[in-house]
Amino acid sequence: MELSWKVFFVVLLSFLCWGLDLEYDKNFISAAGPLTEDLLYNLSGRNQSSNFLAGYKDIYVCQEPLPIFLPEYFGSLHANKITHYKVFLSWTQLLPDGSSKNPDKKTVQCYRRLLEALRAAQLQPMVVLHHQALPASTIQTRGAFVDLFADYATFAFHSFGDLVGIWFTFSNLKEVIMELPHQESRASRLQTLTDAHRKAYEIYHEKYASQSGKLSVVLRAEEVSEFLLEPPTSALVKDSVDFLSLDLSDECQNEESLPQMLGKLQTIEPKVKLFIFNLKLQDCPSTRNSPARLLFSLLEATDKDQVLTIGADINAFLSCSADSKESTSCSLTDNLILRTDQTDRHQDPLTAVGPLSPGSAYQRVWEIFANQSRAERDTFLQDVFPEGFLWGVSTGAFSVEGGWAEGGRGPSIWDQYEPLNAIKGQVTPAVASDSYHKLASDVALLRGLRAQVYKFSISWSRIFPTGHKSEPSPQGVTYYNTLIDSLLDSGIEPMATLFHWDLPQALQDCGGWQNESVVDAFLNYAAFCFSAFGDRVKLWVTFHEPWVISYAGYGTGQHAPGISDPGVASFKVAHLILKAHARTWHHYNHHHRSQQQGHVGIVLNSDWAEPLSPERPEDLKASERFLHFMLGWFAHPIFVDGDYPAALKAQILQMNKQCPSPVAQLPEFTKAEKELLRGSSDFLGLSHYTSRLISKAQVTCNPSYDTIGGFSQHVDPSWPQTSSPWIRVVPWGIRRLLQFVSLEYTRGKVPIYLAGNGMPTGESENLFDDSLRVDYFNQYINEVLKAIKEDSVNVRTYIARSLIDGFEGPSGYSQRFGLYHVNFSDSSKPRTPRKSAYFFTSIIEKNGFLTKVIKRRPTTSMADFSSKIRALTFPSEVPSKAKVVWEKFSNQPKFERDLFYHGTFRDDFLWGVSSSAYQIEGGWNADGKGPSIWDNFTHTPGSNVKDNATGDIACDSYHKVDADLNMLRALRVKAYRFSISWSRIFPTGRNSSVNSHGVDYYNRLIDGLVASNIFPMVTLFHWDLPQALQDIGGWENPSLIELFDSYADFCFQTFGDRVKFWMTFNEPMYQAWLGYGSGEFAPGVKDPGWAPYKVAHAVIKAHARAYHTYDEKYRQKQKGVISLSLNTHWGEPKSPNVPRDVEAADRSLQFSLGWFAHPIFRNGDYPDAMKWKVGNRSELQHLATSRLPSFTEEEKAYIRGTADVFCLNTYSSRIVQHKTPRLNPPSYEDDRELTEEEDPSWPSTATNRAAAWGMRRLLNWIKEEYGNIPIYVTENGVGLTSDKLEDTERIFYHKTYINEALKAYRLDGVDLRGYAAWSLMDNFEWQSGYTVKFGLYHVDFSNMNRPRTARASTRFYTEVITNNGMPLPKEDEFLYGRFPDGFIWSAASAAYQIEGAWRADGKGLSIWDTFSHTPLRVGNDDTGDVACDSYHKIAEDLVALQNLGVSHYRFSISWTRVLPDGTTRHINEAGLSYYVRLIDALLAANIQPQALQDVGGWENETIVQRFKEYADVLFRRLGDKVKFWITLNEPFVIANQGYGYGTSAPGISFRPGTAPYIAGHNLIKAHAEAWHLYDEQYRASQGGTISITISSDWAEPRDPSSQEDVEAARRYVQFMGGWFAHPIFKNGDYPEVMKTRIRDRSLAAGLSKSRLPEFTESEKRRINGTYDFFGFNHYTTVLAYNLNYASFISSFDADRGVASITDRSWPDSGSFWLKMTPFGFRRVLNWLKEEYNNPPIYVTENGVSQREEVDLNDTARIYYLRSYINEALKAVQDKVDLRGYTVWTLMDNFEWATGFAERFGLHFVNYSDPSLPRIPKASASFYASVARCNGFPDPATGPHPCLQQPEGAGPTIGPERQEEVHFLGLRLDPTAAGTALYILLSLLLLGVCGLAFLSYKYCRRSKQGAAQSQQELSPVSSF
Repeated sequence: MELSWKVFFVVLLSFLCWGLDLEYDKNFISAAGPLTEDLLYNLSGRNQSSNFLAGYKDIYVCQEPLPIFLPEYFGSLHANKITHYKVFLSWTQLLPDGSSKNPDKKTVQCYRRLLEALRAAQLQPMVVLHHQALPASTIQTRGAFVDLFADYATFAFHSFGDLVGIWFTFSNLKEVIMELPHQESRASRLQTLTDAHRKAYEIYHEKYASQSGKLSVVLRAEEVSEFLLEPPTSALVKDSVDFLSLDLSDECQNEESLPQMLGKLQTIEPKVKLFIFNLKLQDCPSTRNSPARLLFSLLEATDKDQVLTIGADINAFLSCSADSKESTSCSLTDNLILRTDQTDRHQDPLTAVGPLSPGSAYQRVWEIFANQSRAERDTFLQDVFPEGFLWGVSTGAFSVEGGWAEGGRGPSIWDQYEPLNAIKGQVTPAVASDSYHKLASDVALLRGLRAQVYKFSISWSRIFPTGHKSEPSPQGVTYYNTLIDSLLDSGIEPMATLFHWDLPQALQDCGGWQNESVVDAFLNYAAFCFSAFGDRVKLWVTFHEPWVISYAGYGTGQHAPGISDPGVASFKVAHLILKAHARTWHHYNHHHRSQQQGHVGIVLNSDWAEPLSPERPEDLKASERFLHFMLGWFAHPIFVDGDYPAALKAQILQMNKQCPSPVAQLPEFTKAEKELLRGSSDFLGLSHYTSRLISKAQVTCNPSYDTIGGFSQHVDPSWPQTSSPWIRVVPWGIRRLLQFVSLEYTRGKVPIYLAGNGMPTGESENLFDDSLRVDYFNQYINEVLKAIKEDSVNVRTYIARSLIDGFEGPSGYSQRFGLYHVNFSDSSKPRTPRKSAYFFTSIIEKNGFLTKVIKRRPTTSMADFSSKIRALTFPSEVPSKAKVVWEKFSNQPKFERDLFYHGTFRDDFLWGVSSSAYQIEGGWNADGKGPSIWDNFTHTPGSNVKDNATGDIACDSYHKVDADLNMLRALRVKAYRFSISWSRIFPTGRNSSVNSHGVDYYNRLIDGLVASNIFPMVTLFHWDLPQALQDIGGWENPSLIELFDSYADFCFQTFGDRVKFWMTFNEPMYQAWLGYGSGEFAPGVKDPGWAPYKVAHAVIKAHARAYHTYDEKYRQKQKGVISLSLNTHWGEPKSPNVPRDVEAADRSLQFSLGWFAHPIFRNGDYPDAMKWKVGNRSELQHLATSRLPSFTEEEKAYIRGTADVFCLNTYSSRIVQHKTPRLNPPSYEDDRELTEEEDPSWPSTATNRAAAWGMRRLLNWIKEEYGNIPIYVTENGVGLTSDKLEDTERIFYHKTYINEALKAYRLDGVDLRGYAAWSLMDNFEWQSGYTVKFGLYHVDFSNMNRPRTARASTRFYTEVITNNGMPLPKEDEFLYGRFPDGFIWSAASAAYQIEGAWRADGKGLSIWDTFSHTPLRVGNDDTGDVACDSYHKIAEDLVALQNLGVSHYRFSISWTRVLPDGTTRHINEAGLSYYVRLIDALLAANIQPQALQDVGGWENETIVQRFKEYADVLFRRLGDKVKFWITLNEPFVIANQGYGYGTSAPGISFRPGTAPYIAGHNLIKAHAEAWHLYDEQYRASQGGTISITISSDWAEPRDPSSQEDVEAARRYVQFMGGWFAHPIFKNGDYPEVMKTRIRDRSLAAGLSKSRLPEFTESEKRRINGTYDFFGFNHYTTVLAYNLNYASFISSFDADRGVASITDRSWPDSGSFWLKMTPFGFRRVLNWLKEEYNNPPIYVTENGVSQREEVDLNDTARIYYLRSYINEALKAVQDKVDLRGYTVWTLMDNFEWATGFAERFGLHFVNYSDPSLPRIPKASASFYASVARCNGFPDPATGPHPCLQQPEGAGPTIGPERQEEVHFLGLRLDPTAAGTALYILLSLLLLGVCGLAFLSYKYCRRSKQGAAQSQQELSPVSSF
């Protein structure tokens, strides 16, 4: 409220009145109230201050108990000369059914106590009987209502009359009229209320009125004429009120008429007493410019002879607050007190008002702060922000998203901004920070920050690519849906900006924001966003900083779209943006607000303006004008009066008059537009960065922003600089700006959201230590706090710019605003927190600047383990009964063992990460810490630690608690396992030396964890013994048992109120063996035969002692659990069927895990396996006693059961075999009597090979050995030597190990409760120093700040945690259903692979005949000479096809069998006859042939014509029978493998950069010619179809969050499938990416043109469209990533620039290149649909191989076929035009370079049997059932006859199920072997006889031969 209003009321309350007698003045009523919900909320301290300008919404309904602060509040009012207080009764609460017979007694009592409290504070209650809602049971007829109201009034007078002197019947007649029945006229309803009021008046005065009791009714000012001057209602005030009450709370529509209306009161007889019940005149121009003037005119109109003003409402002039001490006070505002104190008490009030008029808001702010000293200005306020204040960070889409062409996004003006080469570094926002792909990473950063709100913008062209309302981009909508859902899931409020400078280019092409139609387009876009996202987004920003795009985009041209027109375009753009904003706000208001309950506002940016020369009035005016041009340009129309500021309009008018031609054109709003604009925002968002010194500019007529505004901008050189030339650090400017905004625009009615504040650092500055930014935030945020606390500015949020570095327009990437640094030179765009990120988190946590008060809250207890674990009382057998684990698992087939399992863990599963003190803390001698054995060990020469590394600094976690907590929150872990450094707590190891600094460190860490809802899991000892204790013998000294207990006791007592999970020791086996046996670890003792056992003995007893201490002293109160972490690798017997190896494997576990677990979890003693082996070997070593110590019976009882849970650390597996080692010297390792090795096929790591299946077996072994005890995996992870952020190997490791743990839990019933990954971050890895990296986070140890950067594995692990495991994705759920009618089911083969008969009947040589007969070309020197002998076995092949129930058979024709020399000079009729017989047999069996031609010799272009001629022969001779032709199969394989790699025939590999492309070029042309031949000459008569079969894998990006990997995956598919598909199915030419990359690499290598041949335009036209369907072969999927080859390397792979890997969790096959990845099948089919306009697709090959396959029950193949065919069904559901499916292959065959080793067949071919029988496998039966059912019928709707197997079908018992006999190199069953033996004997006998006969004949012949000796031998005999 304006100052002069306040001055007036001070005068009024001081009884310095105008012309009123003193007697009357003493009775003047100054009224406050009523109580509202908002007021009570504010007074409760949840919002620190409030004024009461709001209307009476949410009137407080009395409820017991009354707020405790009310008496203090009422007393404060009385102290400020308030005399009366308004109370609104609730009719509906007092009389719920409308009748006084059944009052709510509690409500009656409550209101009485409220009224008594007022009276006690010397405030007189003024009670309103009815304000708004009528009781539902009110009978709404005229007479009934009057009677009911009279009854209610009577009840109220009776119940409260002794406490109330002033009554009002109605306070809002208009509302009550609306509630009465509408079937009656308004006049009738008004008469009803008049009658009700009159009756109440009469009752009051007749029965209840005391001497001073009064009653009235409240009328609105505009109702004066109707109610007071027109009969019959004029009697209302003449006869039925004791005084007149007016409500002056409406908006000022016509202020000139208001005094005239009130002046009519002078006509009322008798004299009227007037009470101003409510005073709040909104938006009157005179109220803003001279508020006293209007007030005086009102008083002048009313306060004359006929009207006496008896009192007024003064709510508007009160300011109440609840301070930090929770006391409540109210007072007139500070400004008012200041002004009145400066006024001469003896001065006439009327003359006092004039000079004090403060003028404009700017002048008032200037006057408030102008005389501040620097010390006053810069005083730091130690206080907190109001409760509920929101803290956040921001980004903008074009700045961070990247993905400029992803998911159908259209270009924005920034993508095609022509002056991009002027941008620093000539960079573009095409990738930016890659947030489009890094959504999960960015949300993790927000969690780490503890941000409460995230302001992001939506890219208009990502939703509507052309900007116009059309089909929205599904990928774009999905992206924002996922972002919003992820934010909400992380407890972060989304604030969505609709426009952040990135207009769709398509709209800019039509004029952009200078075209009125863009307003409609924006409204449509906004409406879509509200509908799509508004159910979750409650904070909307229409435009972000529209001044920037108006000024820089269309004024100076420095921003996109680069238009420089400051006088016209700039103002027109702003005009349309304002209209677009207003229409959008109203759309939300009318269509969405009621349901979505959101808020829509705008964010405006402004500097603060100080006059350059404060003494010059013109500079003051110029400064004010600067603000009107920058801020008021947009704020004034929206928040004031719907129009531009008068100063702006006047300045432009003046400039245009002064200049010969207009320099600016300011559009005008219509009256309707002004109404639309005014008030069209729920909040004022404000961005502020810096301040300016402003002076009046010299008048020039060159149009520019400054000259049009008439100001010049300057900076004070003393203001600190930033890396940005436009940002200086001027913190106090933000406070002044907020005060100005509050006075000029929001006026306490509209909240201010501070939505942008920050500063950049430069590229050359320290990347992570941004201390200048920290100082900036510290000072600016404190000034905001002052504005709220000291100036009562209603600021609700502070949003820092920006979350991450991004593209900053003309500055490119040189200006870094991010709290997180982005490495733009790394393709993965990693984010690393800066110092400012941790600072900002600290501000959020403290909600300001007071010292953080830790409200320690107990951690949630673990599951109830109150019933003590029942340890077994008997020892393990040797080997233990847990050997059942090997029996169960060791003979599992690899497929079954490794098959991925989908499921989730228990709901309370504890996900965590681990670390240890010495490995991460550093601070080795900081703040009084004592040295540990590892400090001593690493500082001692010869420790053999890699690179002589130490843990002196390590990750510096001792100084970086905030950084570690940030990572943990980002990961979403539920638990953090860390260890306490004994020597940091007790520097000497004893409790006589407590280091308080160390205790404080762990308190800060634990408190931070608890505050972040992260469960602390604390290890007391992780190998870092205080050196002082090692000096007395370390763990070989039994006194350490007591000392450890003392240390543990202190920790339990100090931290146990928050720590509920304790581990006494970590991996004591390594501690004992590596520390005291081998001496590899500290303390470096080398005593392998005795010390390890002695140390372990002491450790076990120390653990038991600490356990009992906790159990007896702390458990009952703290309710925690305690255990120890034991470690082992899994031991797999080398020969599971050899008992000695099984026993050795069991012994390996007993000597590692059982060494400690057996005493604690079983019988208190060591395993018998250990006792026997160590005892026996000790005796053999001639020792008197065993080297293994023994426990007394008392010790066993004390040790047994001393753990609540089982904590396991495991990393790897070993293959174990029995061994008899040497006896001397004695050694723990030799005592085990075994050897261990790793399988070289297991994936390698920096330490051990990974064998994930060992995890499941180990968990099962623990369950079997120790009972089903709760198990926590407290360490599991992988060490890698690479420090790269792309740690896919780590992802695979955790994925497979966690999955095996999931199997143990879900399938085996293991009670697994938690999993902690090792480790949180890279750290000191003992002997490996810093060379081995285990961290989910990378730590840069070369940087003194030790920055932490998330690796790819963090995203994976967070996803696992979020999903609580690995649930089956919805898209992978099995789909039941049928394929379309007419769907073709087929099987496939190929001529060379099955036919054999390589030289039969005149067949010519093919390239594969030559290739396979060349040494070292084919595995096992196999050939296709015989293959499956299908040339002679048509009948057998037909039976196999009939087994499958297929309708089609895809086979190939051997070119050389038909045309032996490849030309038409000679047609081999025998060969042709074979195909005729085959086709006839197929047709007779109702199986349609699908023919294809095999090819060769493709580098010579003449082959094109030869192929055409060959095709002509086939079409002519076979076309009457064949209706389904495929020209070429897999041309990619022919070209790339045959002419590039040389791994296929013809084996050419010496021209890898040219030959594949030439061959491919000719293949495409040959296909086109064959297609045209058929189309033009044969189609009409034969009616067939013809096309080509193209093969392609699917490729997923290795890292889906990397734009580079996404592009690599796309490139992989284009180079494989698109190479041949693009010319034929799209445009007659190669894919653009192929042409571009091959051309660029060719030129880079010095060639003059591309190595990729070019098609002529005529060739393109001839090739394009040469298909009738899309034949497609698909087998597998790869993970692709970018790989840059040197430019001199010329090859297909180098051109493609892609490397690929496979996911370790994907099932293997018999082919190294083929992993079972069914999901890729659906995706690649959808890709074909989208890429090639959904052609008819026939899958012409799909299948899987197995090696060494002898079992006909081919489970793996059934899995493959079932899942792949199901994905095909899903593709059909996706509207893919899939017409048929062909399985590869009908039978096992010659598989090219691998020979017969890989078996793809659904029929087993026994190559050792000369008859080559085809035996159906189980997969044949399965495939037949799918074909019969045409899909997968739902079992729930069964039974389904098609699932019944026909009689006689099904697999024959496989060879492996029969006893085999090796006979002459063959494997035969016994019967066959016996038969073969008899046959052999018979043949032998026959041979002997034959030999005798031949000898006889020879003898006779020789006698006759002399005469003929000179005669030539005949040709026959010669042969």
